[in-house]
Amino acid sequence: MDHTSAADVDAEASFRRLFTSTYQDLLAYARRRSFDHAEADDIVAEAYAVAWRRRADRNQEAPPLPWLYGIAANVLRNSRRAGDRRLQLVERLQAQPDAADGAGIAGPVDAPGVEIRDALGRLSFDDQEILRLVAWEGLSHAEAAEALGCSVNAVGIRIHRARQRLRVELDGPSPETAASPDNTPFRPSTEASSRRGGATS
Repeated sequence: MDHTSAADVDAEASFRRLFTSTYQDLLAYARRRSFDHAEADDIVAEAYAVAWRRRADRNQEAPPLPWLYGIAANVLRNSRRAGDRRLQLVERLQAQPDAADGAGIAGPVDAPGVEIRDALGRLSFDDQEILRLVAWEGLSHAEAAEALGCSVNAVGIRIHRARQRLRVELDGPSPETAASPDNTPFRPSTEASSRRGGATS
């Protein structure tokens, strides 16, 4: 006898719709950050498995992609720690206006792509991810906050600091940056990440 309840059927149908509407975007997200397509496929599969287990935690009023990006980011982070694999970098970042000072994140417009790849690769995982979320995925500050499990204000601060560090890697430290005592990456609290669904389980 089938003991599947109506609630279970509704949950499965809802998740199937979420999967169908977000799969291509999440796969593109993973492929831009993975060593190869096989790894990207594994990351996406694991991210959806975690999303299913944590489906009750999702804010149903918010777009699902930022929530899924947060889960996938932690899958990627765990994969990198486990396998010590280098993440693939794109040719160059799309310039984005900096809310703090109006400057772009990509440095000089004539900087060769290899220099940008190398500079980005020297940043922390968290700095790379915040720049990717706003430049590649096109998330707003509010959506990035949802993905990262932190406040919108914290996202703005974190983007500004990550851009400063990228400029340092591209051009060398400015007097202002060199004198700054706080050059450590922001990390959302464990509680916030858990609440937002940004941690694997």
